[in-house]
This record gives sequence, structure tokens and C-alpha cells, in this order.
Amino acid sequence: MVSSFISPVQMRTSFEGFARQSLVWMIVLTCLVFALTFSTAVRAQGSKIGFVNTERILRDSAPAKAAQTKIEAEFKKREEEIQRLGNSLRTAAQNFEKDAPVLSESDRNRRQRELANIDADLQRKRRELQEDFNRRRNEEFATIIERANAAIKRIAEKEDYDMILQDAVTVNPRADITEKVIQALGAK
Repeated sequence: MVSSFISPVQMRTSFEGFARQSLVWMIVLTCLVFALTFSTAVRAQGSKIGFVNTERILRDSAPAKAAQTKIEAEFKKREEEIQRLGNSLRTAAQNFEKDAPVLSESDRNRRQRELANIDADLQRKRRELQEDFNRRRNEEFATIIERANAAIKRIAEKEDYDMILQDAVTVNPRADITEKVIQALGAK
């Protein structure tokens, strides 16, 4: 005979799970009601919302293009040096491959170490160049972003925007004020 007796511990555990689940649903419903009420209130007040594409500003604005040209000029000499070192390594490796069959074991090992050292030096210089380039670009972009934020604030005040969003997932083109910001940055 199977007993259908439920212990007090099982009842309490079952009740706590039910209570916890009910609480979660109440919170979800409260949030949903709040969101719907807030969005209705915002629409009723006629809020004006704009959007700015930061990536486009950092790519297409006059200060961004000038910064990119400036940074490329700063690093051109180092890039050329790395290119020369790479060509030298390639030539040395080809010569080694050609000479390897006639080299003694000690000469072959010595030249392999030399090639490995040149390669390690080349990789280190490439890494340092990339790190320095990224650091310098980030410095320039930080300045541009500060100027863009100031321009965004001026546009928001002038055109009575309630909110300006940056980098949204999807945006109605009517709300996009990126071109205005780019023009404001170019005017300075």
C-alpha cells in the first residue's frame, strides 16, 4: 500500500517554491506595467529623441580623418623599418634554404639561431608598433569624442532634444543626427 502522506518539510519546500515563483511573476508584471506607463507618458509628452553613430563620427568627420593622417605620418618611418627588416629576414631565410645542404652542422645551427633572433626581433617590433599605434589612436579619438559630445550637447539644447542615444542596435533614420554632429565638428 502506497502512502500519500506529505511531510511538513515537503509542504514547506513546495510552498516556498510557489511563493518564490509568484514573487518573480509579480516583479515581472510590475516592471512591464511601469515600462508601458513610462513609454505612454513619454509619447504623450512628445519627447524628442535623437541618435548618434559614434563609429561613423570617428570614421567620417574631418577631425577623425586629420587625426588618422597625422598618426599614419607619425608611424610611417617605423613601419618602413619593419618592412625592411621583414624583407631582410625573407632574403636571409631564402639564402639559408639554398645554402643549408652544403653547410656544416655548426654553421647551419648558427644561421638558424640568427634567423630565429631576427624573427623574434621583427615580431617584437611589430607588436610594439601596433601597441603604440593603438595607444596614439585612442588618445586622438578621445579628443574627438570629447569634441563630439560637446557638439551633441549644443545640438540637443538648440533643437530641444530630450534624449540623445549613442550606438543603438536599431534606429529610425529620422532620429539620426550623426550628420549634424559631423558638420558641427567640421565647422570648427
